[in-house]
Amino acid sequence: MGIFSKIFRRRGAGHALALDIGTEVVKALIFKIDEESEKGIVAGVGRARQRLGDMQSGAVSDISGVVSSCEEAIAKAEEMAGARRVEQTIMGIAGELVKGSTTTVHYERLKPEIRIDLPELKNIIQKVQWKAFDRIRQQLAWETGHSEIDVKLINAAIVDVRIDGYRVTNPLGFQGRDVSIGVFNAYAPMVHLGALQKIAEELDLDLLSIAAEPYAVARSMGLENTVDFSAIFIDVGGGTTDIALVRNGGLEGTKMFALGGRAFTKRLAQELNISFEEAEQLKIRYGRGETGRDVSARINKLLEEDCRVWLDGIELSLSEYADSDLLPNKILLCGGGSALPGIKNALLDKAWLRNLPFSKIPSISFLQPKDVVNIQDTTGLLRDPQDVTPMGLANLALDLVGEEKVLSSMLRRAVKMMQN
Repeated sequence: MGIFSKIFRRRGAGHALALDIGTEVVKALIFKIDEESEKGIVAGVGRARQRLGDMQSGAVSDISGVVSSCEEAIAKAEEMAGARRVEQTIMGIAGELVKGSTTTVHYERLKPEIRIDLPELKNIIQKVQWKAFDRIRQQLAWETGHSEIDVKLINAAIVDVRIDGYRVTNPLGFQGRDVSIGVFNAYAPMVHLGALQKIAEELDLDLLSIAAEPYAVARSMGLENTVDFSAIFIDVGGGTTDIALVRNGGLEGTKMFALGGRAFTKRLAQELNISFEEAEQLKIRYGRGETGRDVSARINKLLEEDCRVWLDGIELSLSEYADSDLLPNKILLCGGGSALPGIKNALLDKAWLRNLPFSKIPSISFLQPKDVVNIQDTTGLLRDPQDVTPMGLANLALDLVGEEKVLSSMLRRAVKMMQN
């Protein structure tokens, strides 16, 4: 078994925590690892609503307020799981300045007849990582207007390896002249990471990993090695919308923009002259189809313009991937905000597709908890698309179980070197 499992046995806890700190709701999942199947078994679920000023656009704005909400959610999950204090934790991170992209480096070998060995492979991976790091820093500097912004690498995964155009899973021992390796990297500003690390410290948690949430969602279906799988994942949260693009089984990139369910709630509160809390409950009932026909029609009209603005954000985000190839014709929705009928209706509008290279009108469906292949829910409380993100975080933790592959081990060491 891997390091993660050994930590569990040493401390005797047997459980880990997936903590999704959303703009509207903190979700805590306590799960244990079945060592035979290496699947995660969810034994406890806890939720707590955030105060209005605690989070802005997916980023922490009041650490003490978020700590309080996390304590409430974790306590509920621990009580349900019947577990003593759970420490080992994986957290999700979101926000406009969380960036993810795949960098492909082509490496021409001077002696193609010599088989690739470990030192040569290590050199190639390090070159990929530094090239990706420079690209992300330049992008964030341009977007923020600051010449220097302190960013940290949070996730990395090798998504494609080819030798002379032939795809392989492990290049060691192969001969060939042209080696190309595609590595997905996710970065976040230090100010965001520091806030989450402080929250973990205040909660007395052992923070094993901080993961970009769209990365976790894209990995949740376990299709990384399926070369014919392509899709656009859209996670509509409270403060942000997160997008992940998967082409031919490889995660090409992630984008986030600061528009989510909270904007729709504010619109209802403003237009109907009701409190934010009342508007939130009305929005939830509307999403569940529990409002009458007349009320639903009025809400639909009130939110129409906001849905158009949201769709503009989707179109702009996807346009950055439109130059290299056709976009996948499958869109998968998740997150609490995806329950709004206007979200799916906006995506079904054919007008927005005209400026993007889709080969045909994309199909639109919702990710469900059952689609997260390596996580099993025994509580019966994970039933909606909003539960996919914390389950995806738990699924990432399982990657640390079992024997580590050569490429993953090398990449992990390169990442550790860059993080230090």
